[in-house]
Amino acid sequence: MTNFWPRSAYKTLTVDADNQLLVTDAFLRTYLLRPELHLVPESCDAERALHQRLTNNPREVISESEILAMADADIQVNYQVWLRYRTKLLAASSLENFYMSLFEGGGVDVPPLFIAQLAQIFIRHILGEDCHPLDARMGELFFRTQKISVLEGSIVMGADEEVVDRNAKAGETGDIMDLLKGKSMTMRSVDLDVLYEDNADLYWDKNEDHDFAVQLNFGQPPINHFCRVLEKWIEHFLGVKTRITPMQQISDPKWSWHVGLDASATEILNKLYNKEPVDTDELQKVICLFRLDFIEEAAVSVAQAGKPVYMGIAMSDQKQLKLKPQNLLFNLPLAKTS
Repeated sequence: MTNFWPRSAYKTLTVDADNQLLVTDAFLRTYLLRPELHLVPESCDAERALHQRLTNNPREVISESEILAMADADIQVNYQVWLRYRTKLLAASSLENFYMSLFEGGGVDVPPLFIAQLAQIFIRHILGEDCHPLDARMGELFFRTQKISVLEGSIVMGADEEVVDRNAKAGETGDIMDLLKGKSMTMRSVDLDVLYEDNADLYWDKNEDHDFAVQLNFGQPPINHFCRVLEKWIEHFLGVKTRITPMQQISDPKWSWHVGLDASATEILNKLYNKEPVDTDELQKVICLFRLDFIEEAAVSVAQAGKPVYMGIAMSDQKQLKLKPQNLLFNLPLAKTS
């Protein structure tokens, strides 16, 4: 039993009878502690008074004049953004319902940082208290951008981009940086930096450091754990059971549906499906492909019944893997519900 990612605010939420997450006052107060809203020595009296009122009652209605009374224009904007976000949170029947509503209709007006935090909370909830550490590490892909490096021509490694950038700016050359630069691939040098099946329990002691790299090649355990997390994500939000299997290539002449799990994969799969030319450099961006099969055929549209959905992840031109987990919630060929 492991309480991982304690700073995610997951534990401030409550769970209803349908296993959906409900917003609490304690959850709303966590936003008041964030750097965007937290008081600083320079905070004016109006800001301090407003912050205290919301701390006492995080659902209190705040007027525009109260926001404009604060001296710092940036703080005014921060409060306007958060209060708009809070209104939508409180109007939704659950946090899941709110998340789904963000991607329906005309554009997302919520800061990406908030969306990533929600994805982390959902993964934490979905994985529960007794998950495999590699499930948790691969769950990080849902809310943290990965820096991708291909070593020795074929070994695909992913490490947290923020950690990699921070180390680079600090002038550090730890083992993860050495690994991503291709300087070392001996087991002795990467034991403490690359998470794999045999050392996976090391993750728990550093679960909020995000400093373990993982190998993302087809056939490697992290990719298999990624499939299990994807299955749980779909089942939690859509109530649909699936089986997801890694693949090396798509050779299906009756290929009829696909979903890119990030922008680069979407573009490449669209081209392949439409039989447009894809050059070698673009194909080399593909990290892994997947086949999704629906366990219950009744959940699938009539036209797609008995047919698989192909999926993929790919790195961008900047060698980033930035997952768009919402694609799985809106782009599957599900049967229409009455």
